[in-house]
Amino acid sequence: MNTHLNIHGIKALVFLFVVSMSFSCSVSKRMSDADSETAIKAVMSMQEKAWSDGDVHQFMEGYWKSENLSFVGRTGINKGWQTTLDNYIKGYPTKDAMGVLTFDILEMNRISDNAYHMIGRYTLVRKEDKPTGLFTLIWKYIDGKWLIVSDHTSG
Repeated sequence: MNTHLNIHGIKALVFLFVVSMSFSCSVSKRMSDADSETAIKAVMSMQEKAWSDGDVHQFMEGYWKSENLSFVGRTGINKGWQTTLDNYIKGYPTKDAMGVLTFDILEMNRISDNAYHMIGRYTLVRKEDKPTGLFTLIWKYIDGKWLIVSDHTSG
């Protein structure tokens, strides 16, 4: 009978070990806050440069290429990556119209293992003016990249 208890005890310990290892492996796959925030800021830096160079297609690489992408702006709610690209091209047809873009992050908070909420300010410096406004972004970690899945920009 003592042997019977030991076998069940060993089975229970092995089970607990396997469960704890599975849990620790899944937790370790989550990027640290610092690594995630650095990666998101790198995407934003790429976007600033691309926009300022007049390259709206490169700028759009920071967005989720999906029909489920949401963009809320002056014209209301728009859905889809292609629609967002088309609206940028229509609204900013030349490099002069695009100006030089800078972002200022005001708040950045992780909302899940693979998502961040961000509030910030954009500023465009152009020959004739300097428009500025606020934005709220939802970032998701998709296929190894941080991408904007929802953008609400006002200004």
